Amino acid sequence: MPFPFEVPFEKVQADIDTYVDVVFGALQSEFLILPKGEGFIDYAVFERGYEALKVATNGFSDASAGRVIDAVFRVPITLIVLRTMLGFTPPEWAYVATQRSTTEVPQGAVRSMDRKIRMQPLQALSQNGGVTNARIRALVETACALLTEGAPRTASPDIMHRLDKADTKQGLSSVRALADLGVPYAMLLYERFLGRPFAGHRDSVSELVGDVLETAVEGMLVRAGISFRKTKRAERVSGFDQAPDFIVPDEFNPQVVIEAKVTEDDGTARDKVTRVQHLGALATQGRGKPRFEVIACIAGRGFKVRREDMKKLLLSTQGKVFTLQNLDELVRCSRLAEFRTR
Repeated sequence: MPFPFEVPFEKVQADIDTYVDVVFGALQSEFLILPKGEGFIDYAVFERGYEALKVATNGFSDASAGRVIDAVFRVPITLIVLRTMLGFTPPEWAYVATQRSTTEVPQGAVRSMDRKIRMQPLQALSQNGGVTNARIRALVETACALLTEGAPRTASPDIMHRLDKADTKQGLSSVRALADLGVPYAMLLYERFLGRPFAGHRDSVSELVGDVLETAVEGMLVRAGISFRKTKRAERVSGFDQAPDFIVPDEFNPQVVIEAKVTEDDGTARDKVTRVQHLGALATQGRGKPRFEVIACIAGRGFKVRREDMKKLLLSTQGKVFTLQNLDELVRCSRLAEFRTR
């Protein structure tokens, strides 16, 4: 069965349900793989920090802040291990540290510090007595106190404390039990269920996931020698109230516009289909023949959920819907072929 971009649009309109099935068959989910991105911490590096913290605390029996602070300055990834034990985000840790110490710890500063350490996790930090040193000390002192105290009793059985976790519930005794005996698998699975595996990393590389498709489209255009304008995120472009991802040859004489969208969520997919629909309406505004061709390049399981959304996508692009699986046909089967120089 041909793809919808390989046949006249009239055939797509006449048998649109069949072509919805064809596009669905070419869509693959990418949610099982993630780009590492800059600042990704391999387990071996993370373990260096864990072991440094374990040594500094005498096997998690003494969380004296002074020794932990020394370990953080020698092996900075230790600070991220400490944050992971708390289960806090950088801004949350900054907030609690400010509340519990005499040092103002801005949330933005801790975000920057966290990223700097992830970029150079084993490069010792300078102990120059400056404001950053003071903030690190406040963070570590707060963490050591919280880990020693454990989870306090809550005012109601209907609420839970963030430290009510297997490794922090009873203070350092909980940490030692897990460090010495290993984690019960059922508890490990339960805590993953509460926290979503890879959640923090997935959030940090969410833009890179979308970039995979955009990079593939850009590569097709470059290899074909096609002039194009790639827009930036949230950029304002004359003639478009919502700038498409690519404009060929440019925004002053748009002939082809391309939206490259990835989603693993059907709700987000609906929003992205609406965006393409808007471009389709803009192309035909006030005239019979479209002012420019609208192309949708899509990826992710989110687009496979609602058949009606895929019908709208096919109709608004006149069948020009491509996936990663058939992206090599992008130039040949669209008006992009008119601008090919290679």
